[in-house]
Formats: sequence, C-alpha cells, structure tokens
Amino acid sequence: MKYLSTRGQTDSVSFSEAVALGLAPDGGLFLPEHLPDVSPRLRAWQNLSYAELCTEFLKVFATDIPEDVLGRLVRRSYAAFTHPEIAPLRQLDERTYVLELFHGPTLAFKDFALQLLGNLYGWQCERTGQGINVLGATSGDTGAAAIHGLLGKPRTAIFILYPDGRVSPLQERQMACTGAANVHALAIDGSFDDAQRVLKEVFGDRAFAAQHHLSAVNSINLARVLAQCVYYLYAWLRLPEAQRANVEFVVPTGNFGNVLAGWMLGRMGVAIRGFKVATNRNDILHRFFTTGEYRVGDVHPSLAPSMDIQVASNFERFLYYVVGEDAARVRQIMAQLKVDGGYRLANLDRDTFSSSCATDADIVRLIREVHQRYDYVIDPHTACAFQSLNPERTSIVLSTAHPAKFPDVLRSAIGLGPVHPSLEALKSRPVVKQRIAADTAAVEAYITQHGTPV
Repeated sequence: MKYLSTRGQTDSVSFSEAVALGLAPDGGLFLPEHLPDVSPRLRAWQNLSYAELCTEFLKVFATDIPEDVLGRLVRRSYAAFTHPEIAPLRQLDERTYVLELFHGPTLAFKDFALQLLGNLYGWQCERTGQGINVLGATSGDTGAAAIHGLLGKPRTAIFILYPDGRVSPLQERQMACTGAANVHALAIDGSFDDAQRVLKEVFGDRAFAAQHHLSAVNSINLARVLAQCVYYLYAWLRLPEAQRANVEFVVPTGNFGNVLAGWMLGRMGVAIRGFKVATNRNDILHRFFTTGEYRVGDVHPSLAPSMDIQVASNFERFLYYVVGEDAARVRQIMAQLKVDGGYRLANLDRDTFSSSCATDADIVRLIREVHQRYDYVIDPHTACAFQSLNPERTSIVLSTAHPAKFPDVLRSAIGLGPVHPSLEALKSRPVVKQRIAADTAAVEAYITQHGTPV
C-alpha cells in the first residue's frame, strides 16, 4: 500500500517512508491511498490477543515490512505493559465501560503508538545503518511516551519541545529525569501551540530536515494514528455482540488524533455508532462540532494540561475525508486557517459526532461523582469524558492517563493522592532540561549541536 499527502503535492511513498518522514514535504499529512474494508476479517480477529490483533491489523498497511519482523516489533512494543490484556475493558454499569489505556511504561495512552514507533525507528536505523533525529512537541504525555520509546536506542536522538510550567510536575520528570544521553527535553516559553508551530516550521525547512534525517513523533506521524486504531478495534471486539452496533466511544482529546483513529476505523467497515469528543476549557473542538466553525482562540491552562491546545494538527486529515479527498480544497482551507484563524464547514455529520466541554470545576466534580458512584478513580482528562454521557447508547470512555500522574487534582477532588512506583522513583532524580526560545532558528541550532550523526 502507498501513502499520499493530504495536500497532494508529494509523490506517494511506502509505509516505512511515511513513518521516517513524519510530515509530508508539502506540509501535508500522510494517509493511505485508500482505506481498506476490514469487516470480512473481524470474525477471525475476535479472539486474538492485543499483540496478535495489532500485528494482523498493521499487516494491511505496513506492506513493505516482512511479516515476521512486524510481529517481532509489535510484541516488543507491548512487552513492558503491566496488564496482561494490555488495554483492558472495564465495565462500570450496564451501558458504561472504561477502556484503560494507562498500563504502558509512561502510564498514558500515547504508549500504545510510541512504543511501536520507537521500535520502528530502531529497526530502520539497524536496517539502513543510518542515524535518525526525532523531533516532537508535547502538551504532557506525548513527550514522555516518545522518549521512553527511544531510550538508549543506538543511532537515535530525540528532542521534545514542551511549554515550560504548563505540564504537570510528574509529566516533566518523565521527560527530564531519564538520564539517557540521547534524550533532550527542551522547555520553551509559551504554549503547546507555540511548540507545535516551531516543530512544523523546522520540518518545513526541507534542507535542514533532510540533512539531519529528521522525523516526527507527534500525531502528525501516520504510524501513531494507525496504532491507535487497534485499541478501538480491540475494545469493540470485546463488547457483547448485541451492543457493538450501538456503541459510542467517548474520547478526551485536544489534538484530534485519538478520536480520528477511531473514526477512520469506522470508515474501514467496523460498525461504530458514534464518537463523542470530550474537551476541557480549551474547547475549539467542542465549538466546531456544535457550530460547524473551527476558529482558533487563546490557550488557557487547565487541570487537564494535555488538552490545553487550540490548533488540532490532525484536523487536516479529517478535513481531507470530509471534502471528498480533494487535496486542492484542503490546501485552500489550510491557507485560509493560517490567514484568518477560522473556517466554517457545511453539512457537518452531527449524527456520528457529538461533543462536550468541562471546566476545571467540572473536572473536580466529575472525578468525585465517578468515585462515589463506581468506587473508581479517574484522572482529570478522563473526567472530561464523563460530562453528559448519552443514555441511549453504550458508552466506552477512553481512560487516557493513570490518575497517579495528577495527585494534587485527585486530592482536591476525593482526598486521595494515588501513587505509582514508577512515578515515585522519579522524585529523587535530577531534572535535566534545556530552556530554549520558541524560535525555529534556536531549535535548529540545538539539534545541529546535539543531534546524532546521520
């Protein structure tokens, strides 16, 4: 299978090339040239383990990777997860389930894709003998998961931009306390959107990106979206068959990549009834699905910092499908967004998509209510998803992070500060970070000085 850019001005590439490039040279995002119909395979996939299902699913897309190699990389990616089911589906009541996505090395859903992406990078370096420099931007969990996917891997260096003071202390420690020589935690002044802007500008410098074999770990990388499709499929297959056709996945999201993965799976023939986009006070996606207008605003710090985003990078992939896979139209819309900061979409599918937003006060209230009703503890991002569940549908709430990553919020909500041994171990380690301007030239200079030889 080949992969094309949403902006239509890049030659099609293989899966491995799309992974290595991350962002298409024309500034667009890679997508499969067509989405396959997987419905005939669902019965055969029903009883597979998580790693087996992931391998079978990705075989459809990673057609340039030998099957035995792909299977080995997938098994290695999920070997460090602490729950035997990898992504357990926990039932709270007759119509409410929680898909626990926090059993990986950094206790967040980003581990599902970034453990795999790290192993794909490692295999590519081993196969080619060339080095790779990986650049990412994070509002919290992506950076830690990306770093832990590449810790100590030969011929790799990873540079993560994050907004200084706008991630939780434990999230920062997961990035800045590894002690690994190939890890660079770069704290910028500004918001996540500033970090993401710099990232895109660095990749837009095509000569620099080629010179340093630069690749992206943000959800602009297609491998991340495809890997995240798998946990939707795994959960759907574990529902009673009578509930599958009426299931709504409720997804805390800021960058739209997480919910996009489930929606793309639905376009591959999996009968998912709908998706609810759950946001925090930075509610650009809620406003879009309510009014049809996508308009960038200011970023406000919140109790759910990984969702403190106004520029949702995966929105471009969604647009590509919504406008009938018309790359010229996508280019026009993205140019308009850059100039005007907004775009209104006609004929938005509100039957498939719904949305909600939660203030900081709502987050505290929802953590308390879920704990009282179910004796179950959730983190602030997952709390956003419990705002107004649809009683007419079976709801699968994606629990995106372990509550122990946010002890202060949990103590204020329920009087408990959950702990996790991997997080406790970080508290005695020194924080090693580099303060850097949210400036493309500054970041390029740092990568030039500290990058791995290619």
